[in-house]
Formats: sequence, C-alpha cells, structure tokens
Amino acid sequence: MFQNLPFWPESASSAAGNVDALYIFLVVLSAFMSIAIFITIIVFAIHFRRYKHPEAEPVEGSTILEITWSVIPLGIFLFIFAWGAMIYFQERTPPRGAAEVYVVAKQWMWKLQHPEGPREINELHVPMGRDVKLIMTSQDAIHSFYVPAFRIKQDVLPGRYTTIWFRATKPGTYHLFCAEYCGTSHSGMIGDIVVMEPAQYQAWVQSGGAFLSLAANGQAIFQQLGCPACHKAETQGRGPTLIGVYNRPVQLEDGRIVTADENYIRESILAPNAKIVSGFKPIMPVFQGLVNEEELNALVAYVKSLNQPSPGAAALPTLAPPGTEVPGSKD
Repeated sequence: MFQNLPFWPESASSAAGNVDALYIFLVVLSAFMSIAIFITIIVFAIHFRRYKHPEAEPVEGSTILEITWSVIPLGIFLFIFAWGAMIYFQERTPPRGAAEVYVVAKQWMWKLQHPEGPREINELHVPMGRDVKLIMTSQDAIHSFYVPAFRIKQDVLPGRYTTIWFRATKPGTYHLFCAEYCGTSHSGMIGDIVVMEPAQYQAWVQSGGAFLSLAANGQAIFQQLGCPACHKAETQGRGPTLIGVYNRPVQLEDGRIVTADENYIRESILAPNAKIVSGFKPIMPVFQGLVNEEELNALVAYVKSLNQPSPGAAALPTLAPPGTEVPGSKD
C-alpha cells in the first residue's frame, strides 16, 4: 500500500504490518489533535478580536468537563500502550521450533552461522515463511541489528546474548544496518538478508559442501577442552550433568533458582564461579580468553542439543572423528 511512498521501506515480514498499523495510528492521531488545537486557537482568536471583550470573565469549574478531558486522553494512552506492548512481546517471544542463527557483531562486520553449519559474513540466507531466531552477541562495542523491511531492531551487546526473531514473507534481498554508532567505520557495517524459496534455500545449503553442524562443532570443542572429565553424560561427576539442562530451572548454592538459558550457559563457561550449582564446589576453570565467540556459540549450541529429544525428533549430531579439524579461528 505504501511501498511507492518516499522513505517508506518495503514490508517483508510477518511483524511489519502490525508495526506499520501502530505507526500510522500514532501519526493520524497526532495530526488530528494538532489540527484540532490550531483550529480552536484560531476560532478563539477571531472571536475575541471581533467582540473585543474588555475583561476576562471567570469561569466556574465543571466536574463533568474535568473528568471528560482526563479520562478520554487516559483511555487513548492506555490503548496505545497496550497495542505497543503487544507488538513488543510478539517481537521478543520467538515461536517454538524457530531456526536459530548465531550472530557475532564485530567492528565492522556481521558474522553469522546457521545450525546446519554454513557461515556467512555480512549476508544471511533464510527460507521464506520460516521463523528465524537470531542469538546475537558483540565481540567489541555495542552494535544494533536493524532490518527496516522486517521492522526489527535489536541492540547487540558484548558479554551477553540478545535475541530477536522474524518470519520473512517475500523473497528478495533486504538491507541490514548497524543502527548504533560503533566507531569510525560504523556507516560501512552493512549487509543483506537474502530471502529464498524453501527449495532454493535447501539447494543453497547443500551447495556449500559438507559442514559440521554447530552442535557437532561444539561437541568436538567440548571434548578438546576436557569437559567430559567432570560433566559426565551417564553419571554425576565433579560437575553437574548437562543432559536436559537447557531451559530448565537450576538450584544455586545461594538458594536462588535460575533458568539455564543461553546467557546462563555462556556465563557458566566464561565465569563459572558467578553462579555455583547447589551441591557442587567451585572447581571449574575459567575459559574467558581461551575460547572465542564462535567457539562459545558452538559450545552453547551443543549444550542445548543435549536436551532429551522428543519422540520422532532427529538424532543428535555425532562427534567428529579424531583428528578432524574444528572450524573457528582465534580472532
């Protein structure tokens, strides 16, 4: 409807329509109130100039009038708040089964990795009609992942994960920007989201050759770091078992209960003494500086894959054979 208007980005995601509707409502409401106020000012100015009232006449208060001009604006503002909150929660709550893509922002590029294994820089290929969840972190400064055509924008922070999701509804190539000033080459930190038909996307994935999946890569790193010595699969070792831990409540030594989400797993790798699991001693070594962001993403993906699969779910990826080179540089 508005695609031919200047400065109006194309709408290409399931969330774009809701965001546009709220924006248009706010513009129309603001324009209506502005016009009404200016008309009222002009009418009163003409009226009082024509009749030249010598003195202002005191006006007695009206309870009905006071209630009217208080309740009606309050109702409008609450309606806007509820509408905006609904859109916000929809954008921040990825649907179950969404495909996960790990994103690492770095001055001045976007590094992305699919769960199937393919890696991309400043470009992300996704299938049309599929929910895609982005799990993002920064290697240095604060960045912001912004795709105008999808109406999504999320700050990407160093030292933690932030997430956002989208479902592309139209094939094509859409611009990706960093919307947070991050240094001298901030304006060059751009990229593309390439939306493909599902069959074309599968052909693109297969055309890249054989890849270790992100979880399989994480499993190889897990073995190389000697983690199975403490985190045993079948029995409880010196560290808690990781089978089925993802997204489950964890009892800590100080009595708190936290959810083992991506940020908890990340923190447990980099700073294991920050949250000690109840019944265990703080003996795990610190891996801060020993693993880079890509390897950390792979480890998190592997721990997530250890949740018990539901009936009919695909089997977990197998461990790479000994001597297989694990992708990932130490940059």
